[in-house]
Amino acid sequence: MLKTLLVMRPSDDSLPARISADIIRFDADSERLTGWVQLALAAFLLALYFVAPKPIDSISRSLVPIGLAAYAGLTILRLGLSYRMALPKTFLFASLIADVALLYALIWSFHLQYQQPQAFSLKAPTMLYIFVFIALRALRFDPIWVLLTGLVAALGWIGLVLYAIAVEGPGVITRSFVDYIQGSPILIGAEVDKIVVIVAVSAILAIAIARAQKLVLRTAREQVERAEIRRFLPAPVEAAITASDSAIVAGEGVEREAAILILDIRGFSGFAARQDPKTVVAALVAMHAIVVPIIERHNGIVDKYLGDGMLATFGAARESDTPAADALNALAEISAATTGWTEDLAAETGFRLSVNGAATAGPVIFAALGDAARLEYTVIGEAVNLAAKLEKHNKVEKTAGLTTAATLEAAILQGFRPEGRATHLPERRVAGVAEPLGLVALAPV
Repeated sequence: MLKTLLVMRPSDDSLPARISADIIRFDADSERLTGWVQLALAAFLLALYFVAPKPIDSISRSLVPIGLAAYAGLTILRLGLSYRMALPKTFLFASLIADVALLYALIWSFHLQYQQPQAFSLKAPTMLYIFVFIALRALRFDPIWVLLTGLVAALGWIGLVLYAIAVEGPGVITRSFVDYIQGSPILIGAEVDKIVVIVAVSAILAIAIARAQKLVLRTAREQVERAEIRRFLPAPVEAAITASDSAIVAGEGVEREAAILILDIRGFSGFAARQDPKTVVAALVAMHAIVVPIIERHNGIVDKYLGDGMLATFGAARESDTPAADALNALAEISAATTGWTEDLAAETGFRLSVNGAATAGPVIFAALGDAARLEYTVIGEAVNLAAKLEKHNKVEKTAGLTTAATLEAAILQGFRPEGRATHLPERRVAGVAEPLGLVALAPV
């Protein structure tokens, strides 16, 4: 049973490895903290001993400074080892016993110091420091060590009481509370009270720690899971989910003025057909590392990855006063920033790819779609459909970035400055669009 208690971890097999590693680091930090607190306590008590007035009825020399010095020495040893290695559980248990034994040896010595019957030592107020020892073990945030300290303390006190009775004889036991208070007799009920309080305090503190530990572990697990999920969800989408007052259901959405940016890699199909999958994936990852920070810097989010392309939104997941301007700034900057990626890939593989994009603005619905088992936030609206059609129209116009004249006008009102980057393409026929559109080709920044 004791071996089981000593090897128990404040976790379970289902915990992710990173949380288990954090628990191990926390245990090590807690042991060092416990050591420093114990050392500070020993130093304080030593200082207090030398400063405080000495009892006038002390006959022999007090063993307090010797006991405190031994306690400080043991603490320094344990503290030093804790910085060099992970302390074995058996060593910690042995040091726990040594701590309690030193305290009880000091308490036992009081009858020698004052030349009184041994039962006199049981009334020493120094016994209260056992509760400090129990509380110190709570710093490890592990209920097992609190319970072990309480158990050792209770058994140790029982041993002191039985030893005093054995030395003084059964006559030292009294049933008179007055005799107990005024003299050295042992009142069994009073000693039982001390033992019960030690056990009760240890048990209550252990239960409180166990409950708190369970909550912390659950919270830690949820934080890790949330951190991992956050990598798959844009922050505004996560905020929309967690801030909802009620469970989100399919079809829930909000209408907003937003801008849509769709990107695609021209020539990617031929590239993917002639390269091994690892090279293809590495090329996409390298492109994403360039593009995604630009989108986020301009207050956009990546709604979804579309194979060799992506769909980004501006002002859909969270309201914005400048969605069109942000989208056009992002599109122009992406066109310029990906030229280096194009050159590097061409030098490495012989394939010259290019990133095309299109941006449009207008009213969209930011909504949750799916079924009861799985939901996904996305954007629905004519602006989304038109952006997809314009992205394909780049091939017709031989351009890298397109938008509509209406989107450009809205972006200018929101602070976008074309500065010679915009080339108007009036009355263009776009596949899938009934009426001719006024388009604008955007040159790189």
